Amino acid sequence: MFLTNDSECASARSCNSRPTLPVGGQPGPARLGRAGRPRQFRRLGSPMSALAGLLDRWPQRLHAQQARAWLPSFLVLGVFWGSSFAFIRVGLEALSPVQVVFWRLLLGLTALLMISGLRRTALPQSARTWGHLAVLAVLLNAAPFTLFAIGQQTVPSLLAGIINAATPLATLLVVLVMLPEEKPTRERVAGLLVGFAGILVVLGAWRGFPGGQLSGVVACLLAVGCYGVALPYARRYLTELPEGPLALATGQVACATALMLPVLLVTGVRPEGAVTARIVVAVVMLGVLSTGLAYVLNFHVIATAGATTASSVTYLTPLVAAVVGVGLLGERLTWNQPAGALVVLAGVALAQGRLGALQRRSMPASNRVSE
Repeated sequence: MFLTNDSECASARSCNSRPTLPVGGQPGPARLGRAGRPRQFRRLGSPMSALAGLLDRWPQRLHAQQARAWLPSFLVLGVFWGSSFAFIRVGLEALSPVQVVFWRLLLGLTALLMISGLRRTALPQSARTWGHLAVLAVLLNAAPFTLFAIGQQTVPSLLAGIINAATPLATLLVVLVMLPEEKPTRERVAGLLVGFAGILVVLGAWRGFPGGQLSGVVACLLAVGCYGVALPYARRYLTELPEGPLALATGQVACATALMLPVLLVTGVRPEGAVTARIVVAVVMLGVLSTGLAYVLNFHVIATAGATTASSVTYLTPLVAAVVGVGLLGERLTWNQPAGALVVLAGVALAQGRLGALQRRSMPASNRVSE
């Protein structure tokens, strides 16, 4: 899954001024056209062109009515990313983890190439850029996608979705180590401790892990760790590149697809079971919606509402994962999973300084002035 990523940079205050490359759910701030001017979109009379045109809406000022235009895209984005874990689970009914990941990437790449063609967006030209994209293709796509698919062989989709919500905490931990300018404030350290305590509650660590579930949990946590390493890397090496976010995202997914092809050929192309229409639909939706069009929606939310708002999708995806897992797949939800998820999200909010900001906004103006 791709993660947005004010949240994954772990501090909305420090990341809003630094655009990051989109993740694999989980994407970062997009940039304006040259000289800060919005690009013009040429009408092509196609439904896909209307979707692609979202990327060209870069208003410098939003009126009160326009400021609400991001909400439908935000909600759909949360549904796409939150549902991806259920799509993976269904795909695993007949496909191996590697097969699920390869088709997810190939279909996502197809959607991105179509949008890039409609927008006449060229792929990156620099060998240096492609080198960085190859690194991110491993850390943001190939490795975590495969680890989540492996993990979900024994872990329910709703649990995988809740574990994924800890990505901002893993990212913060790596940011504090990799980026000297980021200081471990009391809020950040407290957020990390609260968030990781929440993970233990989600997992029900005091009960143990039945039926080989421990290996699946470890695989999901390693996937989150990959995101945690990749996002600071993208922030450091790709924020100043001239290419736009769509070109970088398409190049990244193209690299990941190329990397997974030999793995697919070695591990086997033939499905492990009967590929039903249900499985085909799930994999197509996983690739086209959760891996391809999710980028477009994320860029639209960032452009119209800002990176801080876009990063809030972190709080929506585990809820969607739980609802879809229980409602459509019949998975069992235990009390500690939603309780632990709330603790994890509280830790994320604390680490990002959101709780303090909310408290300051709710404080009477006279008190704020006196401070």
